[in-house]
Amino acid sequence: MINIFEVNETNKMIEQENLDVRTITMGISLLDCIDSDLDTMNQKIYDKITTKAKDLVATGDKIATEFGIPVVNKRVSVTPIALVGGVACHSTEDFVSVAKTLDRAAKTIGVNFIGGYSALVSKGMTPAEELLIRSIPQALAVTERVCSSVNVGSTKTGINMDAVKLMGEIVLETAKASRDQDSLGCAKLVVFCNAPDDNPFMAGAFHGVTEADCIINVGVSGPGVVKTALESVRGADFQTLCEMIKRTAFKVTRVGQLVAQEASKRLGVPFGIVDLSLAPTPAIGDSVAEILEEIGLERVGAPGTTAALALLNDQVKKGGVMAAQAVGGLSGAFIPVSEDQGMIDSVNLGALTLEKLEAMTCVCSVGLDMIAIPGDTKASTIAGIIADESAIGMINQKTTAVRVIPVIGKGVGETVEFGGLLGYAPIMPVNQFSCEAFVERGGRIPAPIHSFKN
Repeated sequence: MINIFEVNETNKMIEQENLDVRTITMGISLLDCIDSDLDTMNQKIYDKITTKAKDLVATGDKIATEFGIPVVNKRVSVTPIALVGGVACHSTEDFVSVAKTLDRAAKTIGVNFIGGYSALVSKGMTPAEELLIRSIPQALAVTERVCSSVNVGSTKTGINMDAVKLMGEIVLETAKASRDQDSLGCAKLVVFCNAPDDNPFMAGAFHGVTEADCIINVGVSGPGVVKTALESVRGADFQTLCEMIKRTAFKVTRVGQLVAQEASKRLGVPFGIVDLSLAPTPAIGDSVAEILEEIGLERVGAPGTTAALALLNDQVKKGGVMAAQAVGGLSGAFIPVSEDQGMIDSVNLGALTLEKLEAMTCVCSVGLDMIAIPGDTKASTIAGIIADESAIGMINQKTTAVRVIPVIGKGVGETVEFGGLLGYAPIMPVNQFSCEAFVERGGRIPAPIHSFKN
């Protein structure tokens, strides 16, 4: 049984080391909102979200005040809209109207993001799913709080290369549609392989069809806490280092479990999972890169970086899994360049490249995240990047993702400012050799042999 006395042990973490609960995310099924009439469906969607989540923000704020635990974000995820709108939506404009409805509902209940403007197309695309995907640039340009994701591959089905090619084009179109905001729309768009149904973190959150009607998922965060803990074992052997990470992850996750239980009880909504991910922010001292450097790297990107990240990711999971009733989502260490000051510094010093980041994604929780690239990058090159990450996820039976931002009108050596938790980023160079003939083949890369387990 968790009680408030456990939280007292973490007071120093909260006050001095940037410990927070990064998000309480309410997942809401919209399957019962399906209707053949577009206006009726939109009204059902708005009514259900604003009814189910009407007390979400107030409850999160009250828990934060009573327990002294910062709860940074309150968010909502919904059933992938390509499934919900398949009957009523016959054009991209129809789907955009649903995005506007989601945005309006998010503003009404006061959440900062709503996820689920999504399509799951790892094996093929229905006409509705293709329409939703093609509507993404416009949908993200005309809304403020809507986040979009597309799952293009899985270990079980392989990689849908038609969808990969299309998403290369869509990412570039989304960048152009929001060029007046330094292509900010792409910060709200994630391309997945093996997307989880219960991820509470944006921009990739959606409410999977395997989930209950309504659920509470919580994402915790504590890079600063882990770094401070490791300072006390500086120079010690790997066994001591790993034990310290595990113990710290346990304490951090315990706080998330407490908040999840309280939110579940007060909102009358079942508890889903705690996501153990170490999610950095632009704040000094709240950096995954600095943890890796504390482990012994001069700079992230140096030889040994992938091994250090693998160690960190595994120990976080080992420590956190015992502290929570159920874990899920992505659960590990995020490496978003724009949201992590240590990553930014390493890029600027030339220590960290796009290729090294790709190698790191083999052992971390997500993938190439919040990376700014030149605005003149070809759609086929972006598709190639997506294909590479999808292959890593497919072969290794893990979630990988791509959230790259081609900043229209800017190139290597310039920086782009996104603000808030999204931070700022140096624009990174991309390999200039073409993969267009590869991307143009179309069809599907088959699932790997080890996927056949029936």
